[in-house]
Amino acid sequence: MLETAQIKAFFTGRTDGVSPAPYAACNLGLHVGDEEAHVIANRERIAATYNLPLDTWVAGEQVHGSTVTVVTEEMRGRGARALADMLPATDALITNVSNITLTTYAADCVPLLFADADRLAIGAAHAGWKGTVAKIAARTVEAMHKTYGTDPASLRVQIGPSIGPCCYEVDDRVADAVRESFGERAKRLLTPNANGRWQFDLWTANVLTLEEAGVPRERIERLDACTSCQNRRYFSYRKEGGNTGRLAGIIALKQEI
Repeated sequence: MLETAQIKAFFTGRTDGVSPAPYAACNLGLHVGDEEAHVIANRERIAATYNLPLDTWVAGEQVHGSTVTVVTEEMRGRGARALADMLPATDALITNVSNITLTTYAADCVPLLFADADRLAIGAAHAGWKGTVAKIAARTVEAMHKTYGTDPASLRVQIGPSIGPCCYEVDDRVADAVRESFGERAKRLLTPNANGRWQFDLWTANVLTLEEAGVPRERIERLDACTSCQNRRYFSYRKEGGNTGRLAGIIALKQEI
């Protein structure tokens, strides 16, 4: 578990919100076509449930890259209520500022949460296949080390609900990118299927990347919750033909006690 007295971390599901189909029900993504009022109402509900005021939330414009943004006190609230003021072109956020809530949004891509209880620093990252082969997980660890002095061996990381190797079929273009990024280890990540394509294991790929970055395996928690298999519980872009909502990975550094 990532949580401590000062760090709160969790992933949301799709139930108990106000959004209508196809975003039903607790869609937290402002960028998917749902009405802004519905999304903000859903976010306010989560904020109240977990005592993390929406004005503390920070969101980035996720572009399937490997950029990590250091979130400062002045950025508190960016992207919480409107797309226009989210942090531009970034798929990972880190901070050591209390009363800031970092958020990442997904519907099959991998949400990653990072907690350094020693240095009181946190991170959140979004890793689709492009971010995974670009090793955004390692970039996040490196940024936390450089910025806050985080020891990778002391980090805890959670790999949240995302499409599993059971359901994630990819073509040769993606498989070749995986091989280029992971070398011989790609054999552990790609399984040929009957369609002449490949099943890609995003979960193990991110574990390997985190281990390479110095995070011990025992400090990496895989939820192994497939968003496609468990589509009633989570949003799945593939399962729902691209027209769906987004769950959130949320991590907050609370006021020092």
